[in-house]
Amino acid sequence: MDFNDTPQEAEFRAKCRAWLEDNAELKTKKTNSAKNMNVGNKSLLEAAAEWQKKKYDAGWAMIHWPKEFGGIGATPIERIIWAQEESKFNVPKGVYEIGLGMAGPVMMEYATDEQKERYLPPMAEGKEIWCQLFSEPSAGSDVAGLRSKAVQDGENWIVNGQKVWTSGAHFSDFGILVVRHDPSLEKHKGLTFFFVNMKSPGIEVKPIKQLTGGSSFNEVYFNDVVIPDSQRLGEIGDGWKVAITTLMNERLAVGDADGVDANEAFELAKKHDKDGEQLIDNNAVRESIADWYCEASGLKNTKLRTMSALSRGDTPGPEASITKIVSANKLQAIGNFGMDSSDMSGMLMDEESDFIKFQMAWMGAAGLRIAGGTDEILKNIIAERVLGLPQEARADKGLAFKDIPSGS
Repeated sequence: MDFNDTPQEAEFRAKCRAWLEDNAELKTKKTNSAKNMNVGNKSLLEAAAEWQKKKYDAGWAMIHWPKEFGGIGATPIERIIWAQEESKFNVPKGVYEIGLGMAGPVMMEYATDEQKERYLPPMAEGKEIWCQLFSEPSAGSDVAGLRSKAVQDGENWIVNGQKVWTSGAHFSDFGILVVRHDPSLEKHKGLTFFFVNMKSPGIEVKPIKQLTGGSSFNEVYFNDVVIPDSQRLGEIGDGWKVAITTLMNERLAVGDADGVDANEAFELAKKHDKDGEQLIDNNAVRESIADWYCEASGLKNTKLRTMSALSRGDTPGPEASITKIVSANKLQAIGNFGMDSSDMSGMLMDEESDFIKFQMAWMGAAGLRIAGGTDEILKNIIAERVLGLPQEARADKGLAFKDIPSGS
């Protein structure tokens, strides 16, 4: 592995940094707190749209996209370099990432030229927001087990069913959707992929209240929703193939669990005591912080390994699944440490306290261990595709989906 930028990469990084310094505020300990970011008097949507438009006008919106769709045709490693530099600045996040990182690439591969021309530039410019409609109450990590159905009716499809954990559905304009068109086929073969206008009659979005107080993801109900066949991506029955394309892009679009880390735990331990003993003098605390520091270092080197692969022109493999398993569990453990350290005041939410970011981490990390693949699914991926261990036995293999036993 070569952890250093090539001369060309170093030059590109300097260009990114120079533009960001001229157009955004560098993060500080204050702006990088549990309050997320300071967007002044603007709502998150307003601030995100303004930032996305600014990047688009300057050519930085989706740099790895083709030029005709608002990009500059950047390499994968340049995409990573831009993301690294942008992460150092206090800019709005959480609005466009799924659409740009997942819906955009799948549209480029499967949409018609007319559809690409219609949908991709507004997506990159921030005029339209997209979401991903995959998970269901009975099909979370096992996406192929979904039950939402599509029935063809002439030039249209009639869709009924429910999706869940859909981030941003309440403010999205469009979504990518995988549904079951034929339950008489095996579960991976009876799926078809569409994109849908989220304002279509029959779509009902219900935000889910989270422990953190936010409502960033939703339940989405489809009641006789009409989707034109022209909005199908891929052939009928290619839904799993198209979904895999989407999920492969998710590796770069959805990163590790962001939040408090070993350094924040170390600073907290130096400032606070428990039962008269300084936390940093407690052997158990020191051991935990050392473990988290080692995990953080391992994650850093794992990312550098991915960057080295990209720099060589290779594609990152399934080993990237390690990142989310380790980072989400580490975030939850550090959040729990902060909560324990606050004693009885841990039940109080005070945005000015040293403990608020640990409370938010503890409450949010459990969801991060599910989003983008549960711990169990990612461990299976690592075991089977990285370590080469035998695949788990599948009771549903070779069965029509309608014949698979269920609890219903």
